[in-house]
Amino acid sequence: MVRLCNKLLPAFASILSKQTVSYAVNRLSPTPRALRPFSCFGKQLQLHNEQPASCSALTGKVDRFGGVTVRDFPPDISEDAFSILLKDSLATWRGEGKIAVWLHIPISLSRLASAAATHGFTFHHARHNQAVLCLWMGEGESRLPGFATHQVGVAGAVVDESNGKVLVVQDKNKTINAWKFPGGLSDPGENIGVTAVREVFEETGVRAEFRSLLSIRQQHNHPGAFGMSDMYIICRLSPLTYDIEFCTQECLRCEWLDLAELAKTNATTPITSRVAQLLLHGLRHGFHHIDLTVNELPAVYSGMFYQLYHRQLPELLKQA
Repeated sequence: MVRLCNKLLPAFASILSKQTVSYAVNRLSPTPRALRPFSCFGKQLQLHNEQPASCSALTGKVDRFGGVTVRDFPPDISEDAFSILLKDSLATWRGEGKIAVWLHIPISLSRLASAAATHGFTFHHARHNQAVLCLWMGEGESRLPGFATHQVGVAGAVVDESNGKVLVVQDKNKTINAWKFPGGLSDPGENIGVTAVREVFEETGVRAEFRSLLSIRQQHNHPGAFGMSDMYIICRLSPLTYDIEFCTQECLRCEWLDLAELAKTNATTPITSRVAQLLLHGLRHGFHHIDLTVNELPAVYSGMFYQLYHRQLPELLKQA
């Protein structure tokens, strides 16, 4: 049977140029497992573009929770061939006691998602050019974590302590042109203070320096958050420059406004008014009464750090 398959393969190659050799052999033989050596990466039979045929099992990285993450797939594999390959791989992983499988499927191989769905996989999330599918194989209901549920918005309240003024803007495309602090969404991997400084400069042209965290607003069912919950963080910044060159695409107006006026005007939002009152208190009695300062501490993961925001501790307590 093996000799017969070897003779027939060239004739089928032009027809099955988008399928792997292992799939062709499996369809020709009533005992495909006996022919598996022809389909492993170590002993390749190649078709067009010199792409390797599929192996008898997918390869993945095992995490510390007992899950398997697969990122590499045969580039020309068909949906049916992948289904067979995935079925065998799942049997192997179940036998090894693995509890979950994650498939990171590029958009160019999106056809594989349909095959994975027949084996119980569901979408976990999608980003850019990749979809992530997951399958729980442990006991009971799935204990896999959900995808990120929050978006993080950050604003910078730039306070000029010499004259008690703060930098504010009015968004260009809002129904009500209320004064607010310049800000925007934090990028993945970007610290809060960095976001505040970046957004202030992009919107107003003013360069500033991060000082502290002032407030956190949590909101759900935000209309512009794609169904996610929304965190809005306001930071206190100190100006390094003062000349305004605001972005005309995003902002209608930009001014240095007196904090006392911002705290009582009706031309602002409730959160901006409340933070203005907070800043006035800090300006009059010392910002140490309102600041949540940042401290960088080592994480339990080797070589990593995190940022912790809290009221400043007395030096004596920090040394204890």
